[in-house]
Amino acid sequence: MNTSRRTVLAGTGASLAALALPTPFLSSAHADDDNTALLRGRWHTLLTGGTGLDTTEPRIAAAVARIDRAAVSAAKGLDPSRTDGLWPDLTSTSVSNHVTTSFKRLATIATAWAVPGTGQYGDAALAELLGRGVDWMLEHRYGPGHERFDNDWDWEIGCALALNDTAVLLYDVLGADRLTRITDAVGHYTPDPNLWRADRQIATGANRVWICTVVAVAAVLRGDGDDLARVRDALSDVSGGGANSVLAFQDDGAGTGEGFYSDGSFLQHYKHPYNGGYGKELLGNLSRLLNLLAGTDWDVTDPDVANVRTWVTDGFEPLIARGDMQAGVCGREVARSSKQGHVAAQTVIEAVLRLLPGLTGDTADRFAALVKQWITEDTFRDFLDVTDLTSLVAAQRLLASGTRPRGTLVTHRQFPRMDKAMHHRPAFALGISAYSTRVYNYESIQNENLHGWHLSDGMVLLYDDDLGHYSEDYWPTVDPLRLAGTTVVAARPADAAGQRTTSTADWAGGAVLPGTTLGAYGMELRAFGSSLGAFKSWFCLDDVIVHVGSGVSAAAGPVETIVENRKLRDPAAELTVDGVRAPSDAGWSATYEGARSVHLAGTGGYVFPRPTALRALREQRTATWRDINVKYGTDTPVTRPYLTLWQDHGTAPSGAGYCWLQLPGASAGRTARAVLAPPVTVVAASTAVHAVRRASDGLFAANFWAAGRAGELGADGPASVLVRAREQRFEVAVSDPTQLRDRIVLDLDLPGHTVRRADPGVRAVRRGAGTRITVDTAGLHGATVSLTLSRTSSRS
Repeated sequence: MNTSRRTVLAGTGASLAALALPTPFLSSAHADDDNTALLRGRWHTLLTGGTGLDTTEPRIAAAVARIDRAAVSAAKGLDPSRTDGLWPDLTSTSVSNHVTTSFKRLATIATAWAVPGTGQYGDAALAELLGRGVDWMLEHRYGPGHERFDNDWDWEIGCALALNDTAVLLYDVLGADRLTRITDAVGHYTPDPNLWRADRQIATGANRVWICTVVAVAAVLRGDGDDLARVRDALSDVSGGGANSVLAFQDDGAGTGEGFYSDGSFLQHYKHPYNGGYGKELLGNLSRLLNLLAGTDWDVTDPDVANVRTWVTDGFEPLIARGDMQAGVCGREVARSSKQGHVAAQTVIEAVLRLLPGLTGDTADRFAALVKQWITEDTFRDFLDVTDLTSLVAAQRLLASGTRPRGTLVTHRQFPRMDKAMHHRPAFALGISAYSTRVYNYESIQNENLHGWHLSDGMVLLYDDDLGHYSEDYWPTVDPLRLAGTTVVAARPADAAGQRTTSTADWAGGAVLPGTTLGAYGMELRAFGSSLGAFKSWFCLDDVIVHVGSGVSAAAGPVETIVENRKLRDPAAELTVDGVRAPSDAGWSATYEGARSVHLAGTGGYVFPRPTALRALREQRTATWRDINVKYGTDTPVTRPYLTLWQDHGTAPSGAGYCWLQLPGASAGRTARAVLAPPVTVVAASTAVHAVRRASDGLFAANFWAAGRAGELGADGPASVLVRAREQRFEVAVSDPTQLRDRIVLDLDLPGHTVRRADPGVRAVRRGAGTRITVDTAGLHGATVSLTLSRTSSRS
């Protein structure tokens, strides 16, 4: 019986992840044993590194030793004679994670059994023990006849992935009857690569790829070609007409909107930014599936598979700063100790390493250079010390090649579909996290991320040479009411209060001048759970970030804007305010009534154009991961030193504001000079418009909250605009951050200029003594468009 080929969304392109594996391949609904072994061997290689490993090579030996230690730890307490659970700490019949964790421990031990060089390799007694462990789980917890409880993810994905892996690793010793019971159990919970949950919902985004992975590996174990065809088609959602294809961009809104967008954004759980969580899991698991199916009758030939390359360059590369993933796109994973900082980037690197063999030409060179840069620039967490054996071997080959690393990323990127921005300069990167009517503020489900209240209230993340800043217990110990960049009511909400909430404000986004690191970004803040409102802007002008706020108002409660909240490498890092050194004792605090400049050694400077009342605090903060994550947290107290700076707007402020220049990495001397000769001046800071001008070249940047005028520029309504003069030309960039306007009209006091270049939908005409620019913004979803004006030559 021949498998059916794709009849919808078919393409002719080759898979990105083609592997040089021998033929023949599976081509029948029930393949013969030799061909089944072929695909099973691919998955076995992904899990173990394959045959021919040089276990005397130091890095490989260290990786084998890690697998050994993990197995020894996982095996402690394993006892199939128990009646309440395989392990004494995993006995719950109401917490589904106990079932998943049991299967994961079995898979961990099975991996050591299958990897040459471990103390468990090929041990017959251990194989027998593992078989009994699988039997216990199938008899007491998992499969037909057992009621699921708690979280569907555990039953259909978490348990199934681990059990499938165990079956592949132990295939030769499990026996036919046990293998049948395993695949029947998996198929009971996860029978269809398109659907999941007890009520059989359409699977989307990362969940669809997880489900497809479960069905695919189970099909390999059974030799079922029809199910492999269903997996291939499910990736493109053939049965749904492509509405929930994981390969297609979600821009057209045909499905739920969960997945990647062409601007690099990734949303999961409807409206949560999640590149560093579900997005990286989607990429990681998809790269495994592409490897498994490459070159077979089930090769993924949908032309949209080429979008995977764009995910890497637009959805991950700009969000990674020297190995650390921008925390604003990691969702509730920021509250997991096992997912701190650089862990998310590891998954991305491993995925791209799997994609590399199928790339050719300039694309292959570019991706190889990117991966080499990622691995070598992260000196905080050595990729070679933490990755799996297969990725380790691939990484070592790449590092030994003549490929040159890409070099430091220098760019300014905005993600209008998820209200985030990333600003990369040679010495630092800065992330901005906002939200709007289109995007949720934060996720806290299943008792995770309980204190994420302000993660999108204008949080600013500074990534500098302190590569471990957002690792080493940052998220449980930082004051969650004082995240840098935010404006907040200084009152503690209930755990998880307001999670999964959109704002009532549309204005979030900005504009970027193409080919530069010049961007204007902003948000209208309407805080959850209070009457607090504010207009907030960040003008990212190369090495200077201008923070401007206006209209800071609340009917009740004390309101603060947080200038900085830094976990200190050196608890006594020198702090100077207006050139005077502050005490370095823990517990020190002070109020400065008219501060003009602040410098924090190892971090940089902050310049206030006008004397500003500023409060400062040094403290040692102690917490546990359980405080922010009941599900996965531990009760071990951790303590970290912090320096916090904030502006106190008072109780129930009306129309308050703020302004400062942030100079990341600046010396004390440069900070002091910036007070005397500010590199950027504020032109407007009203509730209608924020605008700034750079002294060196006259660059003008403005965020219009409503119709208004600032300096030489007027706008007929909400808009973000940058204008720069270069020789005889003016460059103009504009966007609609509300994503609601059909057209923006700008009036620029610029006589005698004509259009040299313009993006589609952008026009300019003379109007009186100036130039009127009209921009069609319908359907742009907040994207920046630009034009260049040239000075009109005059005859003498």
